[in-house]
Amino acid sequence: MEFENGSGRVDGSRYLPISEHGLIGDLRTAALVGTNGTIDWYCCPRFDAPSVFASILDADKGGSFELAVDLSTRTRQFYFPDTNVLITRFYAADGVAEIQDFMPVVDESREASRHRLIRRVIGVRGSLPFRARVAPRFGYGAEAHSVRAQGHEAIFECRSISLALTSTAPLECDGTDVWSHFKLLEGESVVFALDQIGDEVRPRGCPHAEAEEQFEATVRFWRQWLSRSRYRGRWREMVHRSALLLKLLTYVPTGAIVAAPTTSLPEQAGGERNWDYRYVWIRDAAFCVYAMLRLGFTTEAEAFMGFLSERGIMRGTGPTGPLQIMYGIDGRSDLPESELLHLEGHLGSAPVRVGNAATKQLQLDIYGALIDSIYLYDKWGRPISSAHWDEVGVLVDWLCDNWDQPDEGIWEIRDGRRNFVYSRLMCWVAIERAIRMANRRGLPADLPRWQQSRDTIYRQIMREGWSVNRGAFVQGLGDDVLDASLLMMPMAKFISPTDPKWLATLDALTTDLVSDSLVFRYDPEASPDGLRGAEGTFSICSFWYVEALARAGRVEEARLAFEKMLTYANHLGLYAEEIGRTGEQLGNFPQAFTHLSLISAAFNLDRVLG
Repeated sequence: MEFENGSGRVDGSRYLPISEHGLIGDLRTAALVGTNGTIDWYCCPRFDAPSVFASILDADKGGSFELAVDLSTRTRQFYFPDTNVLITRFYAADGVAEIQDFMPVVDESREASRHRLIRRVIGVRGSLPFRARVAPRFGYGAEAHSVRAQGHEAIFECRSISLALTSTAPLECDGTDVWSHFKLLEGESVVFALDQIGDEVRPRGCPHAEAEEQFEATVRFWRQWLSRSRYRGRWREMVHRSALLLKLLTYVPTGAIVAAPTTSLPEQAGGERNWDYRYVWIRDAAFCVYAMLRLGFTTEAEAFMGFLSERGIMRGTGPTGPLQIMYGIDGRSDLPESELLHLEGHLGSAPVRVGNAATKQLQLDIYGALIDSIYLYDKWGRPISSAHWDEVGVLVDWLCDNWDQPDEGIWEIRDGRRNFVYSRLMCWVAIERAIRMANRRGLPADLPRWQQSRDTIYRQIMREGWSVNRGAFVQGLGDDVLDASLLMMPMAKFISPTDPKWLATLDALTTDLVSDSLVFRYDPEASPDGLRGAEGTFSICSFWYVEALARAGRVEEARLAFEKMLTYANHLGLYAEEIGRTGEQLGNFPQAFTHLSLISAAFNLDRVLG
């Protein structure tokens, strides 16, 4: 299959589909491993660092770590049960073998800077010939490097980083790449380890015994972490896979949570809707906190609260208010967006972007998402500190003065600010949850002012956010366009899930935006967003739809829609941001938004099913 980009036709057969990948990581960075055994996305030493392997964005210039059988094979991929250790199995006429891919999770000692990535190849049956090719392309494929190889060790060096590759099989150097060829009999294995090295972290081999020890330690880490889950419902496997994924997207040194570990995976093949998601969206991270708290993972919620306070996030004074919509994983506020013109993009989907210009947008809904997560943490985790409450008070006071202005909204339109109903809704949530906290704990607050603002927002939504023509709540004040973000109205407790106005809205959304359980955000022809091209259905909206149906008492419809959504997961239970017309995964992958909404939908569907 070929795709068109600005430079001509692109051969799609050079790219694995987005869904044909699994994710491994060490809570500082992550790598995508294809079903063909190739690592085609890896940034080191952290999520937002320039890539080392990026062939998922350019098959020729991006770089990769290939491990493959020199025969015709079938492959299957799965996670070692209850872990983020990935197994890729190869089946051929002459035998069976597997790759065990994982990154050991270590503490804050010097070894944390090694960011070790281990690939253990094991012969299971018969005899299979393997080839390995390690071809890093530093700095998103733009930074030259040298390589020194001798025996079982190779050192890749460029201006910004040095990596050491060690192997129990001999290595050969070929210009800027390293090769290895070996044959495995049943019970034999070869271990590759890729480490970041520096003055304090020296090259170190990974013999078979150490690989086994690290494998067992990594399995033990993930299983011990998952054992804290309180979920015992019907969809335990999918919920726990989603929880493990959300944990993989946390950046342990600061408590940050990234929206996705990738950049520029397209929302439409050949299109321009390609964004860098390797940052902390206040909205996404706050929703993650809710999902983690639901499952009993209070430590992650506490770490994110630490990120907010230690980085001074809620004490900001930027041009759009106290909060930006997103931050770097280290808390930095400046994330300039640029285009990497030398990369063709996944399936020719240019441009490839690094950074995100949406940083400077005004999105008022983030205040509701954040303060709701603080409210839940205060309720289900531990009481927030007096300093945190002071910060909440500053946010709410600012919101009382600024809620009634247009913004770019949850969908980050690039076509000017509008009066979005969802933004007003979440401003109401922010103030309402703060009032609850103040009342429950007797905390100081300007309650008369807060209550007046809350009630004014409510009345405006009811008066101007309701369209008589559509018989439904709509996207913007005074318009007639539907928007799937309004599925949050009953979940935010703004309106009863059985209120006649809400049921009419749910019916209208079902008619206009739902296709076999899949939900579009809005109609871009009726509501232009400043970008060319189409997009798929948004999976977070699809799971919101499940929840809305369940809360409205349409339980059978909700359960069927949920089960249908599960069929769109990839072979590992992972989701990107969107689903395309033929069921393909689109957008950055895996996506926190989708998995946190799956957890919430499963939890609430379980509750109504009893």
